[in-house]
Amino acid sequence: MRIVIATDAWSPQVNGVVRTLTETRNQLQAMGHDVLMVTPEGRKTIPCPTYPEIRLAVWQGRSIARELDDFRPDSIHIATEGPVGLAVRRYCRKRGLAFTTAYHTQFPEYLRARIPIPLSWTYAAVRWFHGAAVRNMVPTPDMQKRLLERKLRNPVIWTRGVDTGLFVPDPRYSYDLPGPIWVCVGRVAVEKNIERFLELPLEGSKVIIGDGPDRERLVREYPNSHFLGYKFGAELAAHVAGADVFVFPSVTDTYGLVMLEAMACGVPVAAFPVTGPIDVVDHGVTGILDQDLAKACRGALELNREECRRVAEGRSWAHSTAQFVSHLTPARGSWATSATRA
Repeated sequence: MRIVIATDAWSPQVNGVVRTLTETRNQLQAMGHDVLMVTPEGRKTIPCPTYPEIRLAVWQGRSIARELDDFRPDSIHIATEGPVGLAVRRYCRKRGLAFTTAYHTQFPEYLRARIPIPLSWTYAAVRWFHGAAVRNMVPTPDMQKRLLERKLRNPVIWTRGVDTGLFVPDPRYSYDLPGPIWVCVGRVAVEKNIERFLELPLEGSKVIIGDGPDRERLVREYPNSHFLGYKFGAELAAHVAGADVFVFPSVTDTYGLVMLEAMACGVPVAAFPVTGPIDVVDHGVTGILDQDLAKACRGALELNREECRRVAEGRSWAHSTAQFVSHLTPARGSWATSATRA
């Protein structure tokens, strides 16, 4: 099958969406599918307002249309609501093609954290964008319920996976810092709520892996914390495995893939009881969920690391990708007889 995946989130961005789509592409190709990634890569881009390290591919509709015409896809999946996603959505609507979408990010809440726009306005835009899809893939049952409450009619579950060959318990790595070691991995940006973690009255050492627009300010304001920047591959896995507890302070993520990666390393999670953590973390087994994040951190120290690993081993990217394929829909019955629609 010829499958298009359109996304504004792509390398060199470092986040859960990029990892999910990269792993999904790799699994699809291993299954024998032909995959075209429509991304900002190789296109003219501009910096995203308030987040310049993210580049947006604007005014690329014609070149994208030519790529899709040449590829002649059997199925089209739109992963993000940015300029690339909008261009492919417009292409599909104009040609009467069916497509699926995904809700990777709680976009209204993210935008609200930066700009005081009413949530009702942005959820109206979400319904417009995803409502035209045959299915909108969401990562958890809780997210599915939330979108149904927001009158989005078509959410279905597409779970996530973890590379249990890369993310493994690694007793060889040790931080040269006072313990316990509390590690947080993610974009250093307002929507990730990292400052809430940095404020916690915890003994030991706080480590932040990642980068983003708030890093310089937080380094100045929290000089006793340790900001390591981006880590990748085996180096990232080793740093995660060296933690005593993985702290996930975000309250706006739809999933939080990094929590599953921590569990695969045998590291318990401390998080708020919100969308994402409540579907990923087995409270009292692989982590502690509590409105008091410091209490969750201390409770997570007492959990069995072997249980965290055992649970993660049951969540593979192969299973995730098979679920993704089951939700795809034929773009159209015949390329030769398709109707054009404005």
